[in-house]
Amino acid sequence: MAQKVFFSVSMSLDGFIAPESLGDLMGQQWRELQQWVFPQRFFRENLKLGEGGEEGRDNDILRETFERTGASVMGKRMFDAGERMWPEEAPFHTPVFVVTHTRRDRWARPGGTTFHFVNDGIESALDQAREAAGDRDVRIAGGGATILEYLNAGLVDEFSIALSPVLFGCGIRLFEGVDASTVALEPVRSESSPRVTHLTYAVQPR
Repeated sequence: MAQKVFFSVSMSLDGFIAPESLGDLMGQQWRELQQWVFPQRFFRENLKLGEGGEEGRDNDILRETFERTGASVMGKRMFDAGERMWPEEAPFHTPVFVVTHTRRDRWARPGGTTFHFVNDGIESALDQAREAAGDRDVRIAGGGATILEYLNAGLVDEFSIALSPVLFGCGIRLFEGVDASTVALEPVRSESSPRVTHLTYAVQPR
């Protein structure tokens, strides 16, 4: 199958994927948004949190998302937050291309993750990620502004949302500023678990 560019996020019922302030990341609201992830066996294995954990469709989806990803792209805001929070063995285990204006040498971490800092735009980062991914897919890892840039540029083929039964009230909306005149969606799959509803859409030009 042809290589795809996709994103996969957790979203609150009122459309938010993260708090506005990086200082609130890992706070109570964010933990509630991600509560479906933390108990899963694959999540615990990937972050080396110990044995055990739940198995089932939520766990399968986390594993499938990881296994299909050959390279990731992210924005500087997400990288800055992750650099402080990720363990030494960052959880990607693939090349990661960071879209930024900051010049920095590539940063290799144990376990196969290497961060490459791209200073010439989102298309250049995606081209490099496509080449690095080989026959696997490219994930636009975030944050929200970076996802929106790729979506509005017509560079996303598919996305999945884990719709979590929480309300944020404020924060970073996934689709704030989307160019709805150019983006059309086709439902691909809908799956419910006891914790979230997984929604997948193909993206097409309108």
